[in-house]
Amino acid sequence: MTRLTAAWQHAPTHRRVWALAAPMILSNLSVPLVALVDSAVIGHLPHAHQLGAVAVGSSLYTLLVWVMGFLRMGTTGFAAQASGRRDGGALRQVLLQGLLLALLAGLLLALVAIPFKGLALQLMQPSAALDGLTRDYFHTRLLGLPAALASYVLIGWLIGAQNARAPLVILLTTNLLNVALDLWFVLGLDWGVAGAARASVIAEWSGALLGLYLARRQLAAWPGRIDRQALRLWQNWRPLLAVNRDIFLRSLALQLVFLLVTVQGTRLGDATVAANALLLNGLLLTAHALDGLAHAVEALSGHAIGERDARQLERVMVVATGWSLLASLGFGLFFLLGGHWFVALQTDIEAVRSLAVAFLPYLAALPLVAVWSYLLDGLFIGATRAREMRDSMLLAVAAALPLGWLLQGLGNHGLWLAFLAFMLLRGVFLGAQALRLQQSAAWFPAEPTAALGKTLTGH
Repeated sequence: MTRLTAAWQHAPTHRRVWALAAPMILSNLSVPLVALVDSAVIGHLPHAHQLGAVAVGSSLYTLLVWVMGFLRMGTTGFAAQASGRRDGGALRQVLLQGLLLALLAGLLLALVAIPFKGLALQLMQPSAALDGLTRDYFHTRLLGLPAALASYVLIGWLIGAQNARAPLVILLTTNLLNVALDLWFVLGLDWGVAGAARASVIAEWSGALLGLYLARRQLAAWPGRIDRQALRLWQNWRPLLAVNRDIFLRSLALQLVFLLVTVQGTRLGDATVAANALLLNGLLLTAHALDGLAHAVEALSGHAIGERDARQLERVMVVATGWSLLASLGFGLFFLLGGHWFVALQTDIEAVRSLAVAFLPYLAALPLVAVWSYLLDGLFIGATRAREMRDSMLLAVAAALPLGWLLQGLGNHGLWLAFLAFMLLRGVFLGAQALRLQQSAAWFPAEPTAALGKTLTGH
């Protein structure tokens, strides 16, 4: 207990954590702000199926984009370790490799997006009005896909390079522009659901172009050059591809869970899927705020591993855990005591509002249940331990799916109970993996971390 207390009382670590976490929390909160504004603007249109179309279309698009989350997470871990080694050449190589992977991923997603959308809507069995609007929204959002994937790489790389201000600028610019265009297109120009989609596309491209500019400026602080010949060698791609493969499988499993929640909610009716969308906006708000601390863990734990500083790694985890628990408690109390205001802000459709308010206790419980998985994800990403993340996620899905099936008779209550169980299991399985690695002293491999830079750069 003395070591943990000493770690918590280490003021420089608090400053380092918040120097990265505060900008990321501010920028991350702008992401759910877009979803909230979408819901608030569309939710005040006259029909529930209009709000449902944005909810379903966004979930389908988000599934495609978020399964590519490895583009950010894998980039962050390798960039953080390269910065810990002061290796400017490796930082350049990680950025270029990430952008090339984003281009390839965008091409692959373009091939599967339309068939995927058709299959998903067939499973959901929506009303004719909801089906048509959802298709229009989704097709428009696909135009922003390349920019969204490039932004993942750029933001992940900048975080790994210990620069939290640049991602703040990128995300705030992207999301505030999205909000402004959303209000203009939907309310000012009366473009309805299509206006919300067009606003998102323009904002995504603006953010990607800004990110390229800021990454170029950041490189000036890291002398070095890319070994272009090394890019042609398979062994220089293998570590990054292996990590990204495992994070991809982990993200795919996670997004399939969210898709199943949407599918099951849609089967329960337009009002239910709309109400669940409003509540999941609360989870989105919580997750992006807590992810600010998780991003700090990614950067600082990766940096500590690059420096092979076990003491600093321990301090980072203790400080980030303490602040994450306090934040999750605050969010839980907010949704429990003020959740009705949160719902009313998003819609004035009475049927949707009353349903959402009835399920607020589940939303209030989510932050305290989910905080552990967010925090531990940050540690595993910084350590580039993607295989353990993948295995933990697959185990959580495998355990939660039968529970969801058994609870179908409880309707939307059963759906939320199964979802809470899934989030809890994520943290339990990740915690077990972290304990195993700690007991075997595996956070710092026997081979020096610098070998990773040699592998990536071909030196």
